[in-house]
Amino acid sequence: MLKGVRVYSGDIFWRNILTDLGATVLDAPNSMDLNFDSLNIVMPVSPVQLKAALLDASDFTNVVRKVCGKNMRLSNLHTQIVVNLYKSGGMSGETLKSALGYSADATTHTVDTAIYQLRKMFGHEFIVNDNGVYRIGKL
Repeated sequence: MLKGVRVYSGDIFWRNILTDLGATVLDAPNSMDLNFDSLNIVMPVSPVQLKAALLDASDFTNVVRKVCGKNMRLSNLHTQIVVNLYKSGGMSGETLKSALGYSADATTHTVDTAIYQLRKMFGHEFIVNDNGVYRIGKL
């Protein structure tokens, strides 16, 4: 039900529920993923209401609009890259891969290909690489 949602909660009760619903539950909060504790979900709540609250909280339409200057419909991976780079101010390739759920030393070129695709859509300067650190550039 919540496959692909990365979320932190310090409450063991909610951690178990979120895990049972298929979310990836993180051991420590970070700025890139959803902090469930900050949502102030009040019981009783149905699984459908819980899913709706989590998906609403993880809707990054406003971030994409701010970065791109207009409403854009991007793939999930492209959205995650844009949001991670925007929120962090810049990330190394290894850190970006980890934030996206890939092993930092993975030999996959999925992230590199997605960055290439974003540059193709918005121009080469949209995502720049300064000394191994990717960051949002300009349109």
